[in-house]
Amino acid sequence: MKLLLSNDDGIFAPGIRALANRLAEAGHQVTVVCPDRERSATGHGLTLFDPIRAERVESLFEPTVQAWACSGTPSDCIKLALGALLDQPPDFVLSGINQGSNLGTDILYSGTVSAAMEGVIEGIPSLAFSLASFTVQEFTPAAQFAEDLLAQLAKSPLPEAMLLNVNVPALPAAELAGVAITRQGIRRYHDVFQKRIDPRGKTYYWLAGEVLEDVEDLSNEPYQNFLTDVEAIRKNLITVTPLKYNLTYAAGLEALDSWPTVSISLQQS
Repeated sequence: MKLLLSNDDGIFAPGIRALANRLAEAGHQVTVVCPDRERSATGHGLTLFDPIRAERVESLFEPTVQAWACSGTPSDCIKLALGALLDQPPDFVLSGINQGSNLGTDILYSGTVSAAMEGVIEGIPSLAFSLASFTVQEFTPAAQFAEDLLAQLAKSPLPEAMLLNVNVPALPAAELAGVAITRQGIRRYHDVFQKRIDPRGKTYYWLAGEVLEDVEDLSNEPYQNFLTDVEAIRKNLITVTPLKYNLTYAAGLEALDSWPTVSISLQQS
């Protein structure tokens, strides 16, 4: 299969090398277009007022992998690849393997998920992979799962273009408890801005804080029989969460449709 890979940790991150090399060794045609530096938590940002540059990268990956380092965001990377660098669209867009999980509401900020979502916007099924640790750098189980998941999708294609957001516990393969199809949970943070003074006496702020994971989620009542991704990762399960870019709240449509008609008076000035 033809695969387009990106990430938000940058072209030199070990996670993208583990994923690209594994898939290239499995016989896939792999193209990598990644930010030239760390771009975590950029969400779905695009570069509109500066030029985007892309340079070929040699020697970082397996010889069959074609790779570019891009000056833009993760979403820029996918847009540039699809619009200028590739001769044909890929069969899949993959993003990761990210250093750190992307669970619950983290996905709204995640450059990793946004890169994959850019593929879905273009009608290409996409996968985002994250390792649930900011320190462990053993990406082999996650890369192996990515290879296995692609093989499964080749046999049983997705019914429509969607994003599968995958989080893998940072454990040896033998200690993983299995795979769970999950729904998106809620992961809120207690934000703290640390006030600091730079060497020139200027004030700046550093975002810190603690994650609040134990938040009850009642927003998906028809799917309460599915674990949330936050719950499943605690049980040492690999989580696979289907996502779409359409954020319409279906129950909200029904609730608003029952409102009495609201008339708006427009007065000409």
